[in-house]
Amino acid sequence: MDKIKSLADLKKKREDLQANLSLRERGDNVENLVQIKVAMATCGIASGAKQVMDFLIEDLDKKKVASVVTQTGCMGYCYAEPTIEVKKPGQDPIVFGYVNVKKAEEIVDKYILGNELVEGIIPVNYEKIEK
Repeated sequence: MDKIKSLADLKKKREDLQANLSLRERGDNVENLVQIKVAMATCGIASGAKQVMDFLIEDLDKKKVASVVTQTGCMGYCYAEPTIEVKKPGQDPIVFGYVNVKKAEEIVDKYILGNELVEGIIPVNYEKIEK
């Protein structure tokens, strides 16, 4: 744990703890939030998934979008990394491939906020067991 040496350090520590608490509180009510899963297996991380995840967290917070961003393991789309899964409340999830920071911003602005589909959707190639 880093030592707090100034008022700025103390304020930064407070902000970090509040952000973690906020995430925990939102985690109990995720069905009413935009949920984004960022594939963070080795291939995703090597392709830039960490930068995409950091951008999404900051951008969604800045734009006051009720959301939760989490990391997940391999989604099986290694050829299209970085990949993210976006689930809007009451809708089926959509997986986007080849997501860099610029594409992530487009997904937030056009798909999440504007309800407009954007390039990069990976088609569903499985069936649910629930049938």
